[in-house]
Amino acid sequence: MARKVIDEPSEDIVANAKKERAQRRGPFGRVALFIRQVVAELRKVVTPTRKELFSYTGVVLVFVVIMMALVYGLDFVFSLLVNFLFGDPTLGNG
Repeated sequence: MARKVIDEPSEDIVANAKKERAQRRGPFGRVALFIRQVVAELRKVVTPTRKELFSYTGVVLVFVVIMMALVYGLDFVFSLLVNFLFGDPTLGNG
């Protein structure tokens, strides 16, 4: 069975973390360790290609438009229901 490389840290990372945790560090040492770990994680980041970026952007925009239409439709239906139940105060009584 294949290992999930993305989800599981490798053994050497775990070993290094345990070794570094065992050592006592001052505040500057902890900050330096944090910066090193951040840089190590940033090296793992894979940036999308131009084609993927446009594809992802299109999917997000379509989803947002669909959600806007759904919220607008529900708002319209509920406003009709409220006006039917409680009447429109701007009509009549004039």
